[in-house]
Amino acid sequence: MDHDRQTGPLAGFTVGVTAARRADELIALLRRRGASVLHAPALRIVPLADDSELLAATKDLIGCAPDAVVATTAIGFRGWIEAADGWGIGEELLERLRATELLARGPKVKGAIRAAGLVEAWSPQSESLAEVLDRLLGAGVAGRRIALQLHGEPLPGFVEALRAGGAEVVVVPVYRWMAPEDPGPLDRLLDTVIAGGVDAVSFTSAPAAASLLSRAEERGVREDVLAALRGGVLSACVGPVTALPLQAHGVDTVQPERFRLGPLVQLLCQELPGRAKVLPVAGHRLEIRGHAVLVDAELRPVPPAGMALLRALARRPGWVVARADLLRALPGAGRDEHAVETAMARLRGALGAPKLIQTVVKRGYRLSLDAGGELKYAGSEPV
Repeated sequence: MDHDRQTGPLAGFTVGVTAARRADELIALLRRRGASVLHAPALRIVPLADDSELLAATKDLIGCAPDAVVATTAIGFRGWIEAADGWGIGEELLERLRATELLARGPKVKGAIRAAGLVEAWSPQSESLAEVLDRLLGAGVAGRRIALQLHGEPLPGFVEALRAGGAEVVVVPVYRWMAPEDPGPLDRLLDTVIAGGVDAVSFTSAPAAASLLSRAEERGVREDVLAALRGGVLSACVGPVTALPLQAHGVDTVQPERFRLGPLVQLLCQELPGRAKVLPVAGHRLEIRGHAVLVDAELRPVPPAGMALLRALARRPGWVVARADLLRALPGAGRDEHAVETAMARLRGALGAPKLIQTVVKRGYRLSLDAGGELKYAGSEPV
């Protein structure tokens, strides 16, 4: 294990990634901070180069010039220009775009606009569509014809606000989200969420969140998945629109102030360690993370059975927990209390400090909690 994985703020935590687009970038950011990553694309992007809807919208704009065009993503804007080229109307589209007010949502879109030989009229500092909307509405949209290049999902609030202000809105759907061709990775993520094997799931689009819940419903496990997401598994969303499908089912979410991948990862770096249980045990600082334990800041990976025992002991630090109760906490252990002894021996070995857990003869086991230490060090969330 490299140094970053050992010491990063996400060391010992497992994060599910549902993104299709820019997944590699998100996964690299998470791994750089120590996380284990379970990647399960909840969607795939289908270009619409042969789609009648995109062709009709493009011809409509060429035939009747827009007053403003909002470009929302670089991949979408490039795809639109490439599709128009394929239909033999690329130059006509570019001519129209040169004569209109072209608004770019952020720097990547700006780059795509300039690569096409065009210049944007304006782009917000925040990279937020809300700021683009505020600018349009502030200038007045009554009687204006505004084209909106969609980024794979409808933007009903954006479109409705423009129409309510009196604008005619032409939506340009460049590509579409669809369910993944191979649902296997998504099914594995759903099973792991239910089993509590991930600490957080990240969402970078509303369709991904909706698709994950839809797949769970198809498999008859939606309520189990929702129970896990309402419980110990954190839902981290890139922004408020992304969070809506989860919030509609009573799932609390966290979102960064800036709706980008970097701030999303930074938020996880704050949230997950903040939810870990920290205890002073036998003169050591014990921090219980998702699939590992920090013993005096040294990361010690622990097998699932050992983590189950440790969590059971940490629910009542310093109190004796009976073997029968520990047996119930063990995944698939059956009725043999020897399974507890075997798992306990492995747990002690994994922790590397055998005195952390004390055997109480004929009664069970306890964490050797330092006197008066729990309130000083314990994390705010229950394990």
